[in-house]
Amino acid sequence: MAKVSLKDVANRLNVSAATVSLVLNGKDKDGRISKTLAEKIRIEAKALNYEPNSFAKGLRSGRSETIGLIVADISNPFFAHLAFHIQEHAEQHGYSVIITNTNESTEKMEKMISILKSRQVDGFIIVPTEHSEKLIEKLIRDKRPVVLLDRYFQGIDVSYVVINNYQASMEATNLLLNLNCKRIALIIYRNYLPHIQDRKNGYIAAMSQRGLFEPKLVKEVNYRTLAGDIQKAMMELVSGGEKVDGIFFATNTIATIGLKILTGLKMEIQKDVKVICFDKSDAFDLSNISIPFVQQPIAEMGKHAVDVLVQQMTQKDVTMIHHELEANLEY
Repeated sequence: MAKVSLKDVANRLNVSAATVSLVLNGKDKDGRISKTLAEKIRIEAKALNYEPNSFAKGLRSGRSETIGLIVADISNPFFAHLAFHIQEHAEQHGYSVIITNTNESTEKMEKMISILKSRQVDGFIIVPTEHSEKLIEKLIRDKRPVVLLDRYFQGIDVSYVVINNYQASMEATNLLLNLNCKRIALIIYRNYLPHIQDRKNGYIAAMSQRGLFEPKLVKEVNYRTLAGDIQKAMMELVSGGEKVDGIFFATNTIATIGLKILTGLKMEIQKDVKVICFDKSDAFDLSNISIPFVQQPIAEMGKHAVDVLVQQMTQKDVTMIHHELEANLEY
């Protein structure tokens, strides 16, 4: 079925397309169009299932009332929940959200930015990939409203919403230490983004305060070869003469794979080895074992990101805003 146009509505009522446009865009209040005719136009447009061309409207107004959201891995429940809360809160501000995914690829992030620009989005909320500083700096130079989420870059003057990863990591490690663990391993991404380094440094600080830090207990894994890297790391940690008695998984994706490996090795989780992780995995609900985790304030993060971006999009001379929220341990 062909899309109904303004001209179709106008022809049914023998009026001009310009008159229909004024009414359907709410610009008929100055008395030039009678209330009776305006009501007829609205009724006819509804009867014909007329839908306005939001893209064309955006070109005319310079605004599309849409936000471009770029996340790192939409298959990760953390980012999926984050996208949900961003969309819910953006709708309260009158914005729709176009969600895109980078799969932790800087090249793909560049492509997603280009696509969203072509869709005339009014602003960006971005979970940046490693080495994407130049892409963010270009958006800033182009005066594009942008807010970084979950991650940030030191030295770039841009608004961001993150959590205190260092403190959360210290508290998670201390929980295992307080359960009498002495040899606690950290399995974490090989990544130089500040939030990953903060998690690593929080772990190191907690272990060092007890005189228990061993560099060889930090196992870095690559996102592209994740399963194989975790398998190798786990075998080094739980076999041989010096086994670990605790493992801190730095993300829920790493935790899901790591727990599966422990189960396959017939190890009793929280007995043979105690574990904790960053963010909850839905897989935890399928187990009768209690697995403590760092609970990030996902809804609050999404709300702050939208609020900060809307402020940039609707106000002039807005200063950069840096929100660092606190996470909680759940167990």
